[in-house]
Amino acid sequence: LGNGGSTLHVLRYLEEQYGDQWTSFTVLLIHSGGYSQRLPNASALGKIFTALPFGDPVYQMLELKLAMYIDFPRHMKPGVLVTCSDDIELYSTGVTETITFDKPGFTALAHPSDLAVGTTHGVFVLDPSGFSGEGGLEYVSCHRFLHKPDVETMRQSGAVCVRGDRPQLSSSGSCGDAGVASECVYTDSVFYMDHSTAKRLLMFYKQMGTLCCEIDAYGDFLQALGPGATPDYTKNTSNVTREDSGLVAVRQQLYSLLRGTALNVIVLNNSQFYHIGTTQEYLFHFTAESKLRFELDLQPVAFSIFPDTANSLDQSSIIQSVLEPGCEIGPGSVIQYSRIGPEVSVGKSSIVSGCYINFSVDIPSDCFLSSVSVKILDRVEYVTMVFGVGDDLKKSVKLLSDIHSLQFFGASLPECLDLWSLEASDQLFSSEDTRLGLWTARIFPVCSTLSGSVRVSLRMLNSVQCKSAFKLNGFQLLSVEEMLTYKDVEDMLKFRKQIYDEICLQRQK
Repeated sequence: LGNGGSTLHVLRYLEEQYGDQWTSFTVLLIHSGGYSQRLPNASALGKIFTALPFGDPVYQMLELKLAMYIDFPRHMKPGVLVTCSDDIELYSTGVTETITFDKPGFTALAHPSDLAVGTTHGVFVLDPSGFSGEGGLEYVSCHRFLHKPDVETMRQSGAVCVRGDRPQLSSSGSCGDAGVASECVYTDSVFYMDHSTAKRLLMFYKQMGTLCCEIDAYGDFLQALGPGATPDYTKNTSNVTREDSGLVAVRQQLYSLLRGTALNVIVLNNSQFYHIGTTQEYLFHFTAESKLRFELDLQPVAFSIFPDTANSLDQSSIIQSVLEPGCEIGPGSVIQYSRIGPEVSVGKSSIVSGCYINFSVDIPSDCFLSSVSVKILDRVEYVTMVFGVGDDLKKSVKLLSDIHSLQFFGASLPECLDLWSLEASDQLFSSEDTRLGLWTARIFPVCSTLSGSVRVSLRMLNSVQCKSAFKLNGFQLLSVEEMLTYKDVEDMLKFRKQIYDEICLQRQK
């Protein structure tokens, strides 16, 4: 469970497959998915297969990761490099400087970030004696690691640095403008562990037998490291997605196992860390004049059929899609793996993923629309989830009497249920434990065709916006949680392949 549990699981799998031979491997381990509740168009296929708006045909996050890390293995002793699938690290180092992973224990990359960014990431408390903040790259030992700390904790722990008046990279994620001394912290991204450390973790996993709780490869491994580590964090469960009874005990065991292990940090002073794991970040980096868009040369139209008559699309992002003449796409919207008919208009800042829309409709601004193929009783059917881009799919309540605090496109969930003729009951939610939220609400109709499912879900949304009734009680309904249980990846890929083939064919013509 969790990215910590999956890291341990992979280590065991490698040993089962390769025996002692695995101790000579350099391994790239990418956490590829999870539920992706903050970017649900990546939920069914995994974040690592998120399409990027460049390349011909388009690149996915996987290709970008391999390109970014291509130089690492040459300067790496056998061990495991761990990374996530929704972040991008861009850096510049001097001609003679190399990033080398050859020290015992853990080695992590660190990036200068402003203090607000630090509150949602891991933060390194660096040993000041070996650290200047100058040059492209420095090897520093780390006193301790803080996981998503508040600003006060960063200050008290000595994590805050002041950068001098030399020119800096500056943008949303980094520190300061040229000529201004500014405060920053050094935040985490990728980390490496040498083989003996990976082996110790594997022994621990075998002794545990089965993990009973969700552990975090960043918070639970790295917080145990460095001479300043204390076991206090083991009792702090404020950042945990789901708190299980055994968590504190497992953390304490990990702390005992890893205590005293070195945490080496490679500070990349001239670097930028980008996260695209939420709908807001995804829209911003792909459509606004973002620094990432400039640095990677992201395109407004990538590998798509796009009518000449369409309005200028500098501010939107069309990825492997077929758009017919007459459709309109509002600024700041992302369309991916979709087929959009001539009488469709999409508002501003919306995400449309995996959809076939062949009927006349106005999709509102700030709308999230994503279709999933499902297989129920050996039949392929279709469900389309629809939300507001800002809706919180992670939020849940324990009691039915509290569901009024759940918001669907600006309306409270009970208001929506009334309009849809659905009753608020335990049966409305798919979760076995008492987690009542948009993620587990059975509100999305199952349909026999892809375009039919988009049509019905948009009528649901329209009924909420216009406060007009639209009965759902005649449909089989699924929650997003259930869509992922029944998902038919093969059928979803088939639809993408059809679009791909059509684009290739059009180009030949």
